[in-house]
Amino acid sequence: MKKEGNSASEKIKFVFVSNYLNHHQIPFCNAMRERMKGSFVFIQTESMEAERVRMGWNEKTAQPYLRLYYEEPEKCRQLIDEADVVLFGGSDEESYIESRLDAGKPVIRYSERMYKTGQWKAVSPRGLKKKYHDHTQYRKAAVYLLCAGAYVASDFHIVRAYPGKMYCWGYFPETRQYDVDKLMDEKGRKTGTGQGGNSAVVPSILWAGRMIDWKHPELPMETAAYLKDRGLLFHMDIIGGGDKKEQLDAMRSRYGLEDYVSLPGFMSPEQVRAYMEKADIYLFTSDRQEGWGAVANEAMNSGCALVADHMIGAVPYLVKHGENGFIYRDGNKKQLFELTEKLVQDRNLCRELGRNAYRTITEVWNAEEAANHLAKLCVNLRLLNQEDLNISNPEMSPVEGIFPCAPAPLLRETGAYGRILHGRV
Repeated sequence: MKKEGNSASEKIKFVFVSNYLNHHQIPFCNAMRERMKGSFVFIQTESMEAERVRMGWNEKTAQPYLRLYYEEPEKCRQLIDEADVVLFGGSDEESYIESRLDAGKPVIRYSERMYKTGQWKAVSPRGLKKKYHDHTQYRKAAVYLLCAGAYVASDFHIVRAYPGKMYCWGYFPETRQYDVDKLMDEKGRKTGTGQGGNSAVVPSILWAGRMIDWKHPELPMETAAYLKDRGLLFHMDIIGGGDKKEQLDAMRSRYGLEDYVSLPGFMSPEQVRAYMEKADIYLFTSDRQEGWGAVANEAMNSGCALVADHMIGAVPYLVKHGENGFIYRDGNKKQLFELTEKLVQDRNLCRELGRNAYRTITEVWNAEEAANHLAKLCVNLRLLNQEDLNISNPEMSPVEGIFPCAPAPLLRETGAYGRILHGRV
């Protein structure tokens, strides 16, 4: 792989260390490299899993700032030890930053939540010992946490880590700029059920992901059955493959949904985005194990009205109930069905939520804004000097509500749905 930019002897100021570079991270890395005037490196610590390669996650990853730890470990260790700032996440292997932590040099971690399957696991003595070793012992050190999900701060608060040093974060896949009027006009699914046999446009509903237990791909199929029983016209695409694919095939046949639901199988990220651009509604049915969920960014950027589970990490940060999407209580299928029905029946409302969702991503939750705020945070924390950066001023932009690098609110699971629903995150 040809390397460009900095010479081997030149110190890199900002190093991002993670398990692998993928299409969700490249836009942020490109933006951060620009903010750092090119003094930026991404160190990949492991090869990508075969399933994600099959889904197209490894495409377009031959970036000039990419270094592979498993091919040049000594050089990568030197980059990590000497950088002004290291952003570390996506790996549980602490050895990559151990010497840097021992030396008291600044580290910014990013993390999804620790207790995806339940905060009750915090009582484990063995688990607490590891959390102390990896996190709590640095509560007074120059170690900070970017919370990639709304429940991360609550998890780390349990182990008393990073007091006053936790900030909102997420994932920032490619943000596309559209002619919004044209985007909205082209949404929907053409059918042959119009007057006189002409084609009509019916609401298009989309779900995409791995068909595994905690993503609950059975819920969109049950939603389709509910909508059909209500006599509504629509079409739903359920994209992906996995352990539950056969179950979905059987459900479609059992509910008589062959004319309502398509199951096109695995698709590349680019193909999924094309479906999002045509979809009116995106169903996001994962449970608490969805640490963030970058499909939320992509669907909202595509002008979809989201109907999403409140325990998904991205949802409390991105979605304002009734303004740019709908949020249903985790496990409440009836609420999922009824909110989806409301959007199917009210085209104007659906379009309004979709437009607002698009603005949320293009104006606030995107890679450019994330890199801008992170660079400013580094200046405010005195980790970097303003003259080393491509930023106009170090002041955080006044944005209402939650935005990248804002102080992370402590959203406890108990009572979370009520707080989210009323905008009190």
